[in-house]
Amino acid sequence: MAKNGEVKLLSGGNPQIPRGYGDGRVQDYIAAMPGWKSRVGADLDEIIERQAPDVEKAIKWNQPFYGRDRDCWFTSFRCYTRYVQIAFYSGSSLDPEPPKRGKHESVRYLDIFEGDEFAERVASWVRQAKDLPGDNI
Repeated sequence: MAKNGEVKLLSGGNPQIPRGYGDGRVQDYIAAMPGWKSRVGADLDEIIERQAPDVEKAIKWNQPFYGRDRDCWFTSFRCYTRYVQIAFYSGSSLDPEPPKRGKHESVRYLDIFEGDEFAERVASWVRQAKDLPGDNI
């Protein structure tokens, strides 16, 4: 955070929120997401909570993480300059797989641009991902 208490935006507009556990930290991150990205963050958070009601939440590495157990995460998201990216850590096991591959064999991503429809796809992936092995990040 900046000295005046305002949230500092890192490259691409990603909010710099202190590391910590719980919904409050995640809501701080979502509130600090710039412009239309804040609505996408709120929608993602709502979808994840609805599909995984007992989800654990945290901010790590300046992004929200969601998991079944503390420190065992199945998804996260973050801001980039032109999109919000959601990651699924066992994404290669999802049907259908999210479209973007990462450096790690099992991780898959979806880039969400302004105006994209994503709720149904993300809800389906969260329903599947919450029961798969997570990542101990």
